[in-house]
Amino acid sequence: MLVQIHTDNHIEGTDALAQWASSSIQAALARFSGQITRVEVHLSDENAGKKNTQGSIQCTLETRLEGHQPLVLKHQGANLNQAIEGATEKMGRLIDSTLGKTARS
Repeated sequence: MLVQIHTDNHIEGTDALAQWASSSIQAALARFSGQITRVEVHLSDENAGKKNTQGSIQCTLETRLEGHQPLVLKHQGANLNQAIEGATEKMGRLIDSTLGKTARS
């Protein structure tokens, strides 16, 4: 599973951030690794670098599953950790639901 990290101008896209985010996402979605070809992560600061508020950091995940349309969702958190972990939890449930519907079809 390939994980690509993209940040806006207000979040510093360091190698350490990319490695941490990539390993967190891979660990959280590991049970689907055989079906996932790529995960694109878009991190943005909704307050444009001003005062952080609850939910000012947004993580948009676009996950590509073999044989399916891309799955896209957003999650907001007070910091990068909350935004990424919240988004990966949601994505795990969405993939479960999507694959479950396919298996029942």
